Amino acid sequence: MTIIDTSAQPAATGLPGQGKTVALFITCINDVMFPDTGRATVKLLERLGCRVEFPREQTCCGQITTNTGYFDESVGMVRAYNRAFGDYDYVVSPSGSCTAAVRHQHTMLARHAGDKGLERQAEHTSQTVFDIPEFLVDVLGVTDVGAYFPHTVTYHPSCHGKRLLGLGDKPYELLRQVRGMTLVDLPDADQCCGFGGTFSIKNSDVSAAMAADKARHVRETGAEFVVAGDNSCLLNIGGVLSRQNSGVRPIHLAEILANTEED
Repeated sequence: MTIIDTSAQPAATGLPGQGKTVALFITCINDVMFPDTGRATVKLLERLGCRVEFPREQTCCGQITTNTGYFDESVGMVRAYNRAFGDYDYVVSPSGSCTAAVRHQHTMLARHAGDKGLERQAEHTSQTVFDIPEFLVDVLGVTDVGAYFPHTVTYHPSCHGKRLLGLGDKPYELLRQVRGMTLVDLPDADQCCGFGGTFSIKNSDVSAAMAADKARHVRETGAEFVVAGDNSCLLNIGGVLSRQNSGVRPIHLAEILANTEED
């Protein structure tokens, strides 16, 4: 087991996001169930010098209906997304799964609808949306965001972030720079937590077994918190951990990175 003690590392300096206007794509689950994640994302981006805007026209990305095969019904959500975010150079979302849906599904849906104009728009907006680790590391060029979180944590890489977005080590690079924090390796980290949107409903027994395995591995680390970039994964893992009275708390990556010694 590898344990990384980051307590002695310095805080970030400068404003790498100065001059950049960023649109926040909050996503359905964060808007309805996890508003603190959205607040943390805004706090983090503004601390790095970004101007954050929230287009009120935004709605669902259409991932669930698309994954279930309702392509025709999903096209309207692609249109709505492009109306809300089409004029922005940078759109940041605290959800790897919704980011992946915009990037990998919207152009396909526009093509399915036979709408060339929408297809061109979707080709553009699929390139302007970023999950938080991508935006921080690849666009702003920063890994030390001045965060402080004096706890032991373990990181669960969500399937969409790992496999579709190719986040790789970016979340780990960010977490390793958090002062006061101990980051502990999660056994079998690359295994799915079992949520998978409608998978957890259609295949509930398999999903429950996968979530139980993930929760067991989280407990084995001895961590106080399990962190991820998707609250849907944390909802699934955290539910099992809560029913087991494990004491391990789920937390979104943005909430750790937004935290400072002044909080």
